Amino acid sequence: MLNTIPVGDADDPRLADYTRLTDVSLRVSLEAAHGLFIAEGTKVISRAARAGYPVRSMLLAQSRAGDLPGLAEALHQASPGQDVPAYVVPDEVAERLTGYRVHRGALASMRRVELPAVASVLAGASRIVVLEDLVDHGNVGAIFRCAAALGIDAVILSPRCADPLYRRSVKVSMGAVFAIPYSRMNDWRDGLAELRAAGFTLLALTPDERAAPIATALGSLSSPNEPARPALLLGTEGDGLSSRWLHEADKAVRIPMNPAARAAGVDSLNVVAAAAIACQLLAQVPEKL
Repeated sequence: MLNTIPVGDADDPRLADYTRLTDVSLRVSLEAAHGLFIAEGTKVISRAARAGYPVRSMLLAQSRAGDLPGLAEALHQASPGQDVPAYVVPDEVAERLTGYRVHRGALASMRRVELPAVASVLAGASRIVVLEDLVDHGNVGAIFRCAAALGIDAVILSPRCADPLYRRSVKVSMGAVFAIPYSRMNDWRDGLAELRAAGFTLLALTPDERAAPIATALGSLSSPNEPARPALLLGTEGDGLSSRWLHEADKAVRIPMNPAARAAGVDSLNVVAAAAIACQLLAQVPEKL
C-alpha cells in the first residue's frame, strides 16, 4: 500500500533520494553509493516493480496527486503487501528539489538488484547486442528499447558503458531496460573472448565501405558450418568501435548507404538508427537447434 505523506521542505532528509536529478555527476555517485535508481511515470514504475525492483519511496508534485490511486493499484499488482511512503510536495518544492519541472507524474526511488553474470545471460540467448563505451544515457535507453521491441535476447555492456538504470536511460527506453536481460563485462580487454567461447559470432558494425553488408553477413549464418548466434557490436557515436574490438570481431559489417548520400558526405547513421536496422535484421536469422 501507499502511505501518503505531505512534505513542504525540499531539505527534508526523507526526500534525499530525489536531490538534483539533472546533475549527472552527483547522481551517478549517489545512486551507486546507495544502490538505487529513479523511475519516472506510472507505466515505468509499474514495469520496474513487476521486474522485481523493490520500491523505496515515491515523490509526487501536488498537481499530480490524482495519480495516487493508479500508482497504488499498479504497486499492489506488482508487489502485493509492500508498504511504500509516497511523499506529496508542492510543485515548486518538487522543482527546487529535483532541478526540473516534474510534470510527467510520479517519481519512484527503486532499489537496484545484483546484475546476473555474463555467462548466465548468454546461456539463454541466441541474438545479443554488445555496447562498447556508449556514454550517452539517452542512446543506451533507446538501444534497449530497439532491442526489446525487435526480438533481441540480451544486451551486454562494456565496463565503461553508461548505466541503463540512470533516469534518462529508463525514461527514453520507456521501461524496456526492465524487459530484456543484460549484464556488464568485468574485463574490456578480453571480454569478447567469453562471448566467442559461448558460441557467438562477433559482428562489428562500422561505416567502413570494406565491411560486408550486414544482410549478407547474417545470411551466411544459416550455413551449417557457422552457429546462428550473432552478437552485434556497437560503438560510440563519432569514434565508433575501438580498434581492438574491430580486430577481435569475426566480421566487420555495415549498413549500406545510398551512393548519392555517401557522395554528399553522409556515410553513416547515428548509433540508435543503426541499432534499430541491425536488430531487425538479426531477428530474422533462423536459430540453430
